[in-house]
Amino acid sequence: MQDTFKHIGLRMALVEQLRKKGIQDERVLAAIGAIPRHFFLDSAFAEHAYQDKAFAIGEGQTISQPYTVAFQTQLLQLKPGEKVLEVGTGSGYQAAILCYLGAKVFSVECKRKLFLQAKKTLAHLHIKPTLIFGDGSVGLPSQAPFHAILVTAAAPAVPQALTEQLDEGGRLVIPVGDLEKQTMLRITKKEGHLICETFDTFAFVPLTGKFGWQ
Repeated sequence: MQDTFKHIGLRMALVEQLRKKGIQDERVLAAIGAIPRHFFLDSAFAEHAYQDKAFAIGEGQTISQPYTVAFQTQLLQLKPGEKVLEVGTGSGYQAAILCYLGAKVFSVECKRKLFLQAKKTLAHLHIKPTLIFGDGSVGLPSQAPFHAILVTAAAPAVPQALTEQLDEGGRLVIPVGDLEKQTMLRITKKEGHLICETFDTFAFVPLTGKFGWQ
């Protein structure tokens, strides 16, 4: 698979679309413009990779629509060099965006097939997050604390295990709700207290694992 001038043009159009939808963080928009999303999709979907839509990637999972990726990433308010935990690697696209922003990324995936495919795709692009096969709903205690934690699946509640792994000033972005729709939350740890902000509603696939739905 190649990244052609056509693909680059489609990405630039997508960036403008996301800007019009309210994404204001220029670093996030630059990341969307730089990372070739079509590499993370089955070749049958490659022509549709720059539509603002989610696509199935197998194992009952999806690659989130670009607006959702940009929205969650913008909420993280990342600074270069920060340590980030991603719960749910999926295709690896979100991890690639986080790496582009200069984060030190740890990403956990519980579906072995997706874990192996994401590892292959990211290696092909010379993008190097640390990928772990396991239950991301419990976090990654061995690498805690984190400056930011991003959950890319619908949680029935905020896992205490994740808030406990936030550093002082750390942000957890997580969609919480039922299986049909969820509210995006940003939880910030300040002086040991958790401050919760609510944002738009979304529809994610269910979070699996100890603190998920399955």
